Amino acid sequence: MRVRRLLLPLFILITYHVWGQESKVFESLSIKSGILNKELAYAIYLPEGYESSQRMYPVLYLLHGAGQNQTSWIQGGDMQRIVDKAIEEGKADPMIIVMPDAERTYYMNTRDKDYQYEDFFFDELMPYIEKTYRCRPGKKYRSIAGLSMGGFGALLYALHRPELFNASAALSAAIRTDEEIINMVEEDYLNRYGKMMGQLKTGESRITDFWNQNSIIFLVKQLNEDQKNLVHFYIDIGDDDFLYKGNDLLHTTMRDLNIPHEYRVRNGSHNWDYFRSGLPEILTFVSESSR
Repeated sequence: MRVRRLLLPLFILITYHVWGQESKVFESLSIKSGILNKELAYAIYLPEGYESSQRMYPVLYLLHGAGQNQTSWIQGGDMQRIVDKAIEEGKADPMIIVMPDAERTYYMNTRDKDYQYEDFFFDELMPYIEKTYRCRPGKKYRSIAGLSMGGFGALLYALHRPELFNASAALSAAIRTDEEIINMVEEDYLNRYGKMMGQLKTGESRITDFWNQNSIIFLVKQLNEDQKNLVHFYIDIGDDDFLYKGNDLLHTTMRDLNIPHEYRVRNGSHNWDYFRSGLPEILTFVSESSR
């Protein structure tokens, strides 16, 4: 009996220690936005040991695609298991990962300025996150990545605010050429872009100054020599992905302009199997970029 009494507390102590060290994911947190006048949800991944230490960590903003939300990378993307494994194997550094709900905004401000999601992200969300959680300060330890619409957003934010991000990784990014925007059927265009860019029904009228201010390919062409090395870029697209034209043109444009970047074309299409398989390399890329 004495042996049992001694072993039971020891077992509880060991079990608590192991459980207390596991990574944690919180799916349904929220922040009140004065800019958007509403509560917006976000999810967060905290690495193993976060709660039992005072260590500060790099932060990765991981963006979802159209029709998804802050839980999509967790539920569909299995990100907690993938991140835990990458860290355990030494392929990625322990990091904080923030997954905000961006609805279907393409991470942009609207043309009519009635829904300024980009302003919310930079002026409210990022300051709140980096004040609330133990994020290592400074550009070197801040990265952004995303899939599809979120890949577009990751590139857009790195091009709009290169002083804030060390690395930007775009997975199956929703990059479209001007030709694709012009030729997109009206219903599809309005469904994808009408809310953000306005009810522009005819082809060439869609290529406005506002579009150019948010066009990844246009923005890359505007970079001066001093800006070309400010961000580490990583672009990954499936060989059967319907978004191949924009991604391929972006790669070719960056090559022609001598803008350093990593470009990957892998076997696959625009689905969760592909997105999940691409996340480990993104984690490695952003980790190595900050070392």
